[in-house]
Amino acid sequence: MENIFKTLKHHFGYTGFRLNQEEIINTVLAKKDAVVLMPTGGGKSICYQLPALLQHGVTIVVSPLIALMKDQVDALRLNGVKAAYLNSTLSSGEQQHIFQQLQSNQLKLLYVAPERLVGDARFIQFLKQVEISLFAIDEAHCISQWGHDFRPEYLVLGELKKQFPGVPLIALTATADALTKKDIIAKLALTEYTLFENSFNRPNIFYYVRPKLNYFDNLVSYLKAKTGDSGIIYCLSRAGTETLAGKLNAAGFRAEAYHAGLDKSVREDRQDRFLRDEIRIMVATIAFGMGINKSNVRFVVHADLPKNIEGYYQETGRAGRDGLQSDAILYYGVGDLQKLKSFAVVDGNPEQTKILLKKLDKMAAFSEARSCRRQFLLKYFNEEAPDFCGSCDVCLSNFEKVDATIEAQKILSGVSRLQQRFGVNYLIDFLRGSTTVKPEHQLLKTYGVGRDIGKEQWRIYILDLLHLGFLVKSEDEYPVLKLTEKSWAILKGEQRVQLVKSIVEKKDSGKKETTRLRMQPVLLEELKQVRNAQARKENVPNDLIFTDVTLIELATYLPMNLNDLGKISGFGNVKVGKYGAAFLSVVKSFCKENHLTSPMGLKDNGKKKHAGEPKMGDSKQYSLQLFRQGRNPAQIAAMREISLNTVESHLAYFIRIGELDIHLLVPKEKVKRILQEAQSMEDNRLAPLKERLGDDYSYAEIRAALNFWLHLKETGVDI
Repeated sequence: MENIFKTLKHHFGYTGFRLNQEEIINTVLAKKDAVVLMPTGGGKSICYQLPALLQHGVTIVVSPLIALMKDQVDALRLNGVKAAYLNSTLSSGEQQHIFQQLQSNQLKLLYVAPERLVGDARFIQFLKQVEISLFAIDEAHCISQWGHDFRPEYLVLGELKKQFPGVPLIALTATADALTKKDIIAKLALTEYTLFENSFNRPNIFYYVRPKLNYFDNLVSYLKAKTGDSGIIYCLSRAGTETLAGKLNAAGFRAEAYHAGLDKSVREDRQDRFLRDEIRIMVATIAFGMGINKSNVRFVVHADLPKNIEGYYQETGRAGRDGLQSDAILYYGVGDLQKLKSFAVVDGNPEQTKILLKKLDKMAAFSEARSCRRQFLLKYFNEEAPDFCGSCDVCLSNFEKVDATIEAQKILSGVSRLQQRFGVNYLIDFLRGSTTVKPEHQLLKTYGVGRDIGKEQWRIYILDLLHLGFLVKSEDEYPVLKLTEKSWAILKGEQRVQLVKSIVEKKDSGKKETTRLRMQPVLLEELKQVRNAQARKENVPNDLIFTDVTLIELATYLPMNLNDLGKISGFGNVKVGKYGAAFLSVVKSFCKENHLTSPMGLKDNGKKKHAGEPKMGDSKQYSLQLFRQGRNPAQIAAMREISLNTVESHLAYFIRIGELDIHLLVPKEKVKRILQEAQSMEDNRLAPLKERLGDDYSYAEIRAALNFWLHLKETGVDI
C-alpha cells in the first residue's frame, strides 16, 4: 500500500483515493476482472493507469476516439509516464518505433482502437509475444446495442478473453442502465468479475430545464453572466450548430460550430483552440465531446432535446470535471420530441425501435417532471435519492398553485370526449378551438372552451395532472392521454384540485459560504497566464498542465517553498520538479507586493487542509461544517456520497452536545409536540413515537428532538 500511495503522489499529485478507486485498483493488481460504473469526472482513468505503473508489462487501453487517445497520452507523458497510442494519424515510421518500444518493454500504457486490437490478426500475434499486464476497455457501453452509443467495432472485443485468457480485463463506463450493464458483461465474455458501481450523482452540477420557445434571448442573458467561462452547446443538426454559432458571434460571443460535415483540419483546429480557451463556446452536434478531457467546462447547454437519458447524462457530465460548480441547461420543446420520434425508427428492427422510443419517452418525462431532476436521473440508473436536492430548477423554484378545478374538468372532459385517443398538443388545440382540429371534433361540446387560456398555461395544467396521477400517458409510439380512476372524482365535482399556475425561480439570497481562507482572484489570473504560456510551449491543452482546482489552491494556500508546493493537489514530484519554480515565483512575488502571509500551516499530518474542512476521519464534524455553510442534509449526503440517514444522525449528535440549534432543523411547534408525546409515553423509541405523531413528522425530526431532550436533561434545563 505504501508503494501505491507513493506512486499516486509521485506521478499524479494526489494523496488519497476517491470512492471505490482503491478497491478497484487492488482488484486489478490481484489479476482479477472488474466492471466499473463511475460518473464522468469520478476518476476512472486512475483505476487502470495506476495499476499499469505498479506491474510488469504494458497495459492496453481500448479507446473509441483518436482525440481521446491523444489527450490521455499527453497527460500521462506530462506526469512522467511512458505512454503511447497507435492510430491512423501516425506514419509507418512512428508506428514501427512504438512496436520497438513494446518489444523492449519501454511502455507502460498503449492506447488503441478496438478494430486494431482484435481486427488485425498480425497485431494479435505480436501482442502474444509481449508481456501484457491488463486490458482496459474505456467507454465500455459502446459494446452494447442497448447503450446510447453502440459501435459495432466494439463487438470484436469479446475475443479478448479467448485470445488472452490469463490477462485481467477492466471495463469502464459512465453511462449504463441495467440492460446495458448486463450486455457489457455478456459481450465481453466475463464470468468471474467484481462489479463496482459508484453513485451516478454529480453534486457539483446544477440541472435546469427551460422552455424552448424563444430560447435565444434567455441563452444570451445566461452567457453574458458567464463571461470568461468555457461551455458546450449541443444541437441536433449540423445546420443548427452553424446557425446558432453565427447568431452568438453576432451577439458578441466567441463561438464556433463543430460537426462531422466540417473538414477534418477545421474540426481539429477548433477543438484545439477550445481546449486552449481561445474559443470559449463550442456549438456542436453530439459528435463533439467524447474525445476531450477539458476539466473547466462550466456549462453544458442542450438547445435541442437529447435522444435518451444516457446520452444527456454523459454530455452534461462534460461540465465540471474538476469538481467545481457547473450548470446543465436543457431547452425543451415538444416539437423536438416529435422530430426525434421519426428518427428513432430503425428499418427492419422493431425491437430496437421500441427500445429507442421508450428511452426517448423517458427523456421527455425528465423534461416535463414536476419533481427533483437529480432524483429522476438517479432513479433512472436504479439509485435511490432524496426528494429535494437544492440544486435543480424544480428544487430552486416556487410553484404558485391556484384552485383550477374547472380547468381540470375541462381537460379531463376533453380527454373523455376525444375517446382517450389523442396526445397533449391535440388536446390543447381542441380546448383552444383551433381550426386544425378534425371537423367532427369541432362539433363536440367542449371544443373551444379554453380559448381564454394560452397554450403554455394549458400545458402546465396538463403536466400537473399527469404528475398528480389524474391523467396518464400511454406507452405507444405516439403516447395519448388517458383517464385514471382518480379522474372521475374531479369530473363528478366530488373533489377540488389545486394546480400550478406559474413557476418562479428563486432569487439568490446573497448568502455565501464563509471560510477561514480567502482565494486571491488577481493571483489566480496571473497563475493562469503562467499555465497557459507553459501549455503553448509544450503544445498541449492548458488543463493538462494543471486544472483550475490546482490553481485555485495555489491562490488560496500561497505556498512559499517546494515542500509546501508538494502539498497542493495536482503537484506530484514530477510536476514539482518541472513547473514548481515558475509557479512559486509568481506566488511569492504576489505575497510580497500585497504583504500576505502564507496559510499553509492549515494542514493535518503533512497534508493540506481545505478551507473550513475538519480533520479527515471526523465524519460527523465534516457534516456539521457543510451544514453551517448553508447546505441542507440532502445536499450533504449527495456531496459526501453517504446516506441521508447518516447525515441526519451526525446533526442529531451535535444537537445533543449543544453545538447545533435544533430549530435550524425542526420548527419550534414540532419540537414542542414531539417532546410532549415523548414525556407521555413510557416507550421513547423512534417507531412508537412516529406511529403516534403521524406522517407529518419524519424520523429525522423525531430523532433530533429526542437528542435535544437528552441535551436539556444533561444540562439540567426544564422543558
